[in-house]
Amino acid sequence: MLSAKVRRKIAPANGDTDNSADKQDQLLLSAAIYNGEDLGPSVRKAFTSGKPETLLHNLRHFARSKESEIEEVCKAHYQDFILAVDDLRSLLSDVDSLKSALSDSNSKLQSVAGPLLTSLDSYLEAQTVSHNVNLALGLIFSCIKLLELCSRSNYHLSRGNFYMALKCVDSIETDFLDKTPSSTLKRMLEKKIPDIRSHIERKVSKEFGDWLVEIRVVSRNLGQLAIGQASAARQREEDLRIKQRQAEEQSRLSLRDCVYALQEEEEEDGLSGVMGDDGKDGYGNGGGNGLLGFDLTPLYRAYHIHQTLGLEDRFKQYYFENRKLQLTSDFQVSSMTPFLESHQTFFAQIAGFFIVEDQILRTGGDLISRMKVENLWETAVSKMCSVLEDQFSRMQTANHLLLIKDYVSLLGVTLRRYGYPVDALLDVLSKHRDKYHELLLSDCRKQIAEALAADNFEQMLMKKEYEYSMNVLSFQLQTSDIVPAFPYVAPFSSTVPDCCRIVRSFIEDSVSFMSYGGQLEFFDVVKKYLDRFLSEVLDEALLKLISTSVHGVSQAMQVAANMAVLERACDFFFRHAAQLSGIPLRMAERGRRQFPLNNARDAAEEMLSGLLKQKVDGFMTLIENVNWMADEPTQSGNEYVNEVMIYLETLVSTAQQILPAPVLKRVLQDVLSHISEMIVGALLGDSVKRFNVNAIMGIDVDIRLLESFADNQAALFSEGDANQLKTALAEARQLINLLLSNHPENFLNPVIRGRSYNTLDYRKVMTISEKLRDPSDRLFGTFGSRAARQNPKKKSLDTLIKRLKDVS
Repeated sequence: MLSAKVRRKIAPANGDTDNSADKQDQLLLSAAIYNGEDLGPSVRKAFTSGKPETLLHNLRHFARSKESEIEEVCKAHYQDFILAVDDLRSLLSDVDSLKSALSDSNSKLQSVAGPLLTSLDSYLEAQTVSHNVNLALGLIFSCIKLLELCSRSNYHLSRGNFYMALKCVDSIETDFLDKTPSSTLKRMLEKKIPDIRSHIERKVSKEFGDWLVEIRVVSRNLGQLAIGQASAARQREEDLRIKQRQAEEQSRLSLRDCVYALQEEEEEDGLSGVMGDDGKDGYGNGGGNGLLGFDLTPLYRAYHIHQTLGLEDRFKQYYFENRKLQLTSDFQVSSMTPFLESHQTFFAQIAGFFIVEDQILRTGGDLISRMKVENLWETAVSKMCSVLEDQFSRMQTANHLLLIKDYVSLLGVTLRRYGYPVDALLDVLSKHRDKYHELLLSDCRKQIAEALAADNFEQMLMKKEYEYSMNVLSFQLQTSDIVPAFPYVAPFSSTVPDCCRIVRSFIEDSVSFMSYGGQLEFFDVVKKYLDRFLSEVLDEALLKLISTSVHGVSQAMQVAANMAVLERACDFFFRHAAQLSGIPLRMAERGRRQFPLNNARDAAEEMLSGLLKQKVDGFMTLIENVNWMADEPTQSGNEYVNEVMIYLETLVSTAQQILPAPVLKRVLQDVLSHISEMIVGALLGDSVKRFNVNAIMGIDVDIRLLESFADNQAALFSEGDANQLKTALAEARQLINLLLSNHPENFLNPVIRGRSYNTLDYRKVMTISEKLRDPSDRLFGTFGSRAARQNPKKKSLDTLIKRLKDVS
C-alpha cells in the first residue's frame, strides 16, 4: 500500500473542451480513485449505458500509469528491504534456542503430572461410590417416611378420624407411590389405598344414614318448639295490644314499635338456644347438640369426607334425593285420623324439615344450593295448599277452620323468619277470610237496609245525657267538646247512630277474625273490608234510599245533613279499626283514603240541588214576562229575580240550621250556576226573537241582585267562598258585560277573551248578537275592522256576525 505521504488527492485536470467523452470519463475515474471515493456509481453507469469495456479499459490504463510510480517507490526503499532480511536471519538462531527450552520443560511436566492423573482417577471413583451411598440413604429415608405415614393412617382409621387418614393416604399416593423403589411395596400400596377409601366411604355413609333416621324425629320436635314459641310471642303481643289500646285511650301515645322489637329479639335468642352449640371435630357449623339433640356433625362429616374423596357431587345428589323422599313421606295425611287432630303434627314436621334445611344452607357450604331448597319449599307449599284446600272444603264448622287457620298462620310466621315465602299459604287462608267477610257483609247489609227503612227523615231528639253519649260521643260525631243543653236536637236523623252501630259491630267482628290469625299488622286488611262495607254496602244502601224514598226538599236536606255527619263518622270508623288493630293512630292517619261514601254524598247533594232547581225553575218561568224591547231599563229588578231572591234567602235561613257550610255552599253554587244558565238560555231561546239595550240593562240589574245575595253570604261562609258563589254567575255576567261594553270587539281578541269572557261560547254570542236590534246601533258600532268602525251603523253588527260565523 502507499504510505500516507505518498497518497495524495489530485484534483481532476481540466481537459480541453474538444476532448472526447471517453477521455473525460477516464479523467473522472482517475480523480475518484485518487480521492478514495466510491466507484459504485461509475460502475452502474457503465453497465447501464451498455459500455463495460470502456470502464475496464480505463481501469487498465490507470493501473499501467501507476506501475512506473510503484517501481520508483521500490527503488527508493530497496536498502530497507535488505536490512529487514538480515534481521530475520538473525532471529532464526534465537528461535532454535527457544525450541530446545520448550522441549525440556515439556519433559519435566510429563514426569510430574503422571502421579496426579492417577490420583484424579481414584478421586472420581470414590465420588461415584459416595453418590450411590447417598442415593441409597435417601431411598431408605423415603421408605421410613412412607412407613410412618402408613402407621399414622392406620392410627387415624382405628380412632375413626377418617379425614386425617385420607390426608395420609393422599400424601402417600402423591408423594411416595411413584418414588417407591420396592415393587412389592408399591403393589401393596396400589391395592390397599382404594380399599382404605372404600372402607371410609362405607363408614361415613352408615353414619349419614343413621343421621337421616334421627333427623326426622328431631325435625318434628323442632317444628313444634318453633311454632310454640311463635304462639307464645303472639299471646304476648295480644297482651301488649290490650295495654296499648288502654294507654292510647288515655294519652294518645304509642310505644308499641319499640316493645315489639325487643320481643322479637328475645324470640330469636330463645330459638337459637335449640341450635346454638357447635359440634365437635370442627363439623358443627352452628348445628351442634342442643335441647333437642339437633346435631349436624354426622352430615358435615360425611360431606367433608366425600369432598376429600372427590365424590362431592355424588354425595350432594344422594343427600338431596334422600331428603326429598323424606319430605314426600311427610306429606302423607292419614285418613284414619281426623285432620283436626293430626294437623299440628303434619305442619310441625314440615316446619322442622325446613328449619333444618335453612341451617344446612347457611352453614353447610355448598352441600345444598338455595335453588334446590326453594324448589323443595315450592313443592311443600303446593302440597300444603292442596291439603288445606281439600280439608277446608270438607269442614263445616267455623271453629275447626279457625283452629287450623290459626296454626297455619303460626307456621307462616315461624318459617317467614327463616326467609321462606309463605304468600301461597296466606293466599289459601285469604280465600276463606274472604268467605267469612262475605258472610259478614251479607248480614250487615240486611241490618243497614232495616235501619234505613226505619228512618223518618227528622232531626233526632235527645232528652238525656246518656242518649247523647250513646248516639254522639260514642261515635265522635260532636263538633264541640261542650256538652249541649237537653233536650238536644241533633242535625242528623236516627238512622245515623243506627248505621254507626252496625259499622262498629262489623269492625269489631272483622278485627276479631283477623287477630285470631295472629298477624302483627292486619290493619290494612281490616281497612280493606271496612272500605268495602262502607262503599259497597252502606253507600249503595244510601243511594237506593236517595233514589227511592226522598221526595221533598226537607227530606233531601236531611239526607244531605246525615251524609255530612257520616263523613265525620267515617273518620271515627278508621281510627277505631286502627285502635283495635293495635297500630298508632298517627300511622292510620297517614294511610287515610277519600270519603268512602262519596257517591251517596254526591247523590244527596245532587238530589237536593235538583229539587231546589225545580223550585227555582218555577220562578224563572216569570222571565217570559220581561219586556225585551223596553223603552227604559228597570231599576229594581225584574219580577222573576225578586221571587228567586225571596226563595234563596228563605232557603239559606232554614238550611244553615242543619247543613254544614261547605255543603250549603256547594248547593247554592249549583243553584246560582243553574240560574245563570237559565238567563243565558232565555236570551238564546226561540221565545226571545229580539231585544234591545234597555232590556239587557234590566238583566244586568237582576244579576247584580244575585251577586249581592252571594256577597251577603260572607257572614255565613268565608269571603273566598262568597266569591266562589259569585263565579257561579260568571257566564251571565260576562255575556251582559259584553253586550253593554263600549268595546265589544275585544271579544275577538284571544287575550282579552281569555281574561274577561272565558266562559262564553262564541256560537251563543253569535246567536244572541243577531237578536240585538237597536236603532242607534250604538252597541256594535265598534265591532269589526278599522274600516267598519268608520261606519258605526248596521255594518258593524253585520261584520261581527260574519266574523263569528267564519269562526264557526
